[in-house]
Amino acid sequence: MKIALTKTVVLYGLFLAGLSYLLALIKFKFLLRELSVEFYVGVVTIVFTALGVWMGSRLVRKKRGPVEQFVMNESARDHLGITAREIEVLALMSAGHSNEEIARQLFLSLHTVKSHVSHILFKLDVSRRTQAVEKARSLHLIPKSGSSLV
Repeated sequence: MKIALTKTVVLYGLFLAGLSYLLALIKFKFLLRELSVEFYVGVVTIVFTALGVWMGSRLVRKKRGPVEQFVMNESARDHLGITAREIEVLALMSAGHSNEEIARQLFLSLHTVKSHVSHILFKLDVSRRTQAVEKARSLHLIPKSGSSLV
């Protein structure tokens, strides 16, 4: 990262030096008598604005790595006896949804969602929703944040 930044700064400096030389050459040649100072100010403004936008976009750009694809641990799911619907409820729990929100999203009654949550807590041998989510992620039953579900 440091080498790339140094290279960018050096290239930027060389470009500015070349631009300054070009402007000085134009100034001392024939165009000084034909063009006004406002023209030179306008050209310099446009060039430096474009250069600033380009440099800003290069320095601020985020590098994105490949998105990790999630593969569920089917053997752990089968061993624990967790159903596909319970996995859906668990995934929504991990997203921070309440029982009411989960019920609305999955078109279930609130009582059914509470039953699913109770079964999940029992099957994962935990006492809280946060513990269930943490354990499910460690067992690869639901994706960690930033992964996509396959």
